[in-house]
Order: sequence, then structure tokens, then C-alpha cells
Amino acid sequence: MDLSQNSSVLVTGGRGFIGRGVGKLLERSGYNVISLDTSSLPSADADRNASGRDIVCDITNAGQLEHTFAAEQIGAIIHLAAILPTAAGRAPLRATQVNIDGSLNLLEAARQFGVRRMIFGSSLSVYGTCAADQVVSETIPSAPEDLYAAAKLYVERTGDTYRDCHSIEFVSLRIGRVIGPGAQSTSSPWRSQIFEFLGARDAAEIALPYVGSERVLLVHIDDVAKMLVTLLDASSPMHSVYNAPSESVVVSDLKCDVEKLNANVSVKLGGEYATGNPRLLDATRFRQEFGFQTVPIFEQLRRAAERTRAQK
Repeated sequence: MDLSQNSSVLVTGGRGFIGRGVGKLLERSGYNVISLDTSSLPSADADRNASGRDIVCDITNAGQLEHTFAAEQIGAIIHLAAILPTAAGRAPLRATQVNIDGSLNLLEAARQFGVRRMIFGSSLSVYGTCAADQVVSETIPSAPEDLYAAAKLYVERTGDTYRDCHSIEFVSLRIGRVIGPGAQSTSSPWRSQIFEFLGARDAAEIALPYVGSERVLLVHIDDVAKMLVTLLDASSPMHSVYNAPSESVVVSDLKCDVEKLNANVSVKLGGEYATGNPRLLDATRFRQEFGFQTVPIFEQLRRAAERTRAQK
């Protein structure tokens, strides 16, 4: 996709885990980036380059959002702002306001100000719990099991309508469990700890809630950022929905991999099963259309361990 020289890519949820990753990659790729979130970044935040701009705006406030679009030349949107599943379950009203109403406000602003493309950070949870041996492609029926997943599916359907009625190129990327350093998750801290604890000099324990035989679909933050930028760069995506290529990892194998890289780290397994998401994924659509390959999870862990050792 070609953007005019003065136009910018708006990243909603810019302070979030994925938002920070995609913002940095966009800037390295030469895009003008506007990071939009409900609070501003600290001036000394090392995660941002000086080329990026941060705007404080709540997407549930249509007036604030319209003012932002009127003041800026926005050529494309990567929409990542959301109330995540655990928080959505605790605060359903706020979750609905952000995940549904806020997304509708963005679509309306995109229509009003002639934004050509909007890329939506959707979720594999729209499929719900699937059989352990079921390989899930974009063609199977969706069956969301919680408020978060249902909102993702609703926004996808609404985006399809805006594409058909208003010619907005709305594209959804259904993303699995995102891992990597800096996630700062309170509900599943293991997603970042498996990277951050690799440099531990003393005994450290990671609590992974699943049984050892369970499979989980994992994708590294760097690969997610690349996928989103790939959809932005594409001249004309062939589909409106893509499964984000992910790796189906056996939990006991993940435990062994982490413990192998640092003997000071122990991974304690729990007794849960990975409900609400598929376990096996068909991401052929994205891989073939864009020639995309992810870096294997163990390789990501190994590289992280090497970087940690080099910094000592």
C-alpha cells in the first residue's frame, strides 16, 4: 500500500505490548507513526524513537477521535486497542464500550476522513474450543465463548460491511497467544517470563498453568509486528481475514526448552487445559500469499538466551 509522503499510520493501543512492537517496526520501515492510547508515553521512554508521535485519545469518545482525524493526515489504521479477556470478564460494560463502540467509532472516522485501509488485530479465540486434533482454517464456523472473542467477531463482521458499503480495505489478522519480553501481563506472566528469566543467576520459577500434554498456539511479538506491517505493505490483500501463522507447542516441550537454556529456571506446570482457542492451526492463506515464515519458538528462546549472556 502506498501512503502519501505526509500521511501517517495510526496505531491504536500504541502503548500495549503489540502496539509498541508494531510502532517500532513501522518507524524502522520509514512510516510516519501516530501512537494513540488513553495515556501518553513517559518522555524518557526508551521503547520509542523520536520519529513517532503519541496522542492521548480514548476511542470510545467519538468527538476526541474525530478531532484527532481532523488534525492529522491519517492514511491507514492498525487497530489494536482492546480490553483483554480477563479484564473484559471483570468489567463487561467497559469492555463493550472499548472493544465494540470504540471500534465502530474508528470505522466511522475512517469513512468520514477517507482512510483507505484498516488492519484489525483480531483473535484466534473467535473459533472457541476445538477438538485437540482439529486443524483450524479461516473457513470453519466461528464459535466465540467469551465477551472478548464475541466482540472480535462482531467487529470483523462490521468491518466487512464498511468494506462493502464504503470501500474501506478492512483486513483482520486473527492472532494467537503472543509471547516475548516486556508483555507485562498480570493474568499470564509466563508469556514474557520464559524470555526474561533466561538470564537468571539465581533460582527462578515460572508458573505455566497448563498440563504437560496440552498444546498451545504461540507466536512471538516480533513475528506479529511483521505480519501487521506485511498487511499494511500489501498492494491489495486477497482476503479479509487471515489466521496469523503460529506454532503449536506441546507444553512439556516448552518447559524442557526453557529449563535447558538456563538450569536456574524451573517451569512449574498446572492442571488446566487451553479452552477457548484452537490447538492446531492452518495459516496457509497468509503464508502462501505473502511468502511469510515465522521464527521457531525454540530459536527465539535460544537467541534471547544468547543476547542475555552477551550483555553480562
